[in-house]
Amino acid sequence: MQAQAVVSPARAHDRAHEAVRRFSPAAPRLPGVTAELTYLEPTTERPYNYMYEPPAGTARQNCEYRGRPVWITDARAMASSLSIHVEGFELWDAPTVVSDFTDEETIRSRYYAEALELAKYVTGADHAYIFDHQVRRREAGRPTLTFGRQGDGSRPGAAGRIHNDYSESSGRKRFDILPLDEKVRATVQRFAVVNIWRSIGGKIVDTPLAVCDARSVSAQDLVAGDLRYRDRTGEAYLVLESPRHRWAYFSEMDRNEALVFKQYDSQVSGVARFTPHSAFDLRDIPSDAPLRQSIEIRCLVTYS
Repeated sequence: MQAQAVVSPARAHDRAHEAVRRFSPAAPRLPGVTAELTYLEPTTERPYNYMYEPPAGTARQNCEYRGRPVWITDARAMASSLSIHVEGFELWDAPTVVSDFTDEETIRSRYYAEALELAKYVTGADHAYIFDHQVRRREAGRPTLTFGRQGDGSRPGAAGRIHNDYSESSGRKRFDILPLDEKVRATVQRFAVVNIWRSIGGKIVDTPLAVCDARSVSAQDLVAGDLRYRDRTGEAYLVLESPRHRWAYFSEMDRNEALVFKQYDSQVSGVARFTPHSAFDLRDIPSDAPLRQSIEIRCLVTYS
């Protein structure tokens, strides 16, 4: 794999300082777009969402969401300052040898190997373990973005509500259920969950992925909610609106690029821990624009 870092670890301090300056409200606004992102409305109940058609007489969800217009910076204008351990995300030039992402065996046998190498290199971890992947295809007709599941949950599309896949509780649980040798498990001092997100259908011109600068998110913004599947219930963070949030995306991401972002980190201070994210619609999408197709890898990395 020909992966090239956007940033150098040796410049971590300067990079962090530069990133703060770039995100400062007093700084000149970088290129970007205004688009609608969907936040959780405040609620007194623990939110739940069914990821498939719920049983008769049961509401699909017990919470409300509302779209808000937000400024989303084109992160290509500040790529040299980004770090997965500071802002929570990085863009990498990481070409893949895989051409057919409809073949599950090819994904597992070839793409997983590339992703493991990239995850360790980006995070500086000692080991990496892939536990899930998801291929998403934007639905024809471009309906309103949802959580990305329809009907029986078999047709994942673009996930259009702001969320973080793991909470404090489910992030730790992911490590607990990982099938590690106990001697290996005993050496782990720290672990994290990262996503590797890539276009698999050419340049993304209709529904890119927005990521929120982890430093702009406070604990009060994150609400643990249940995601109910047919065979299990997961816990993720939903997100309340805040004027402090700083959003970014990478324009026209192509197949050779990989966006790596942090979903959870067991280190409780000094690093990015959660990176809320959401798909969003660009304005004035041409009627003949190709539908977004993407793959995301979920990977646990460990430090000994």
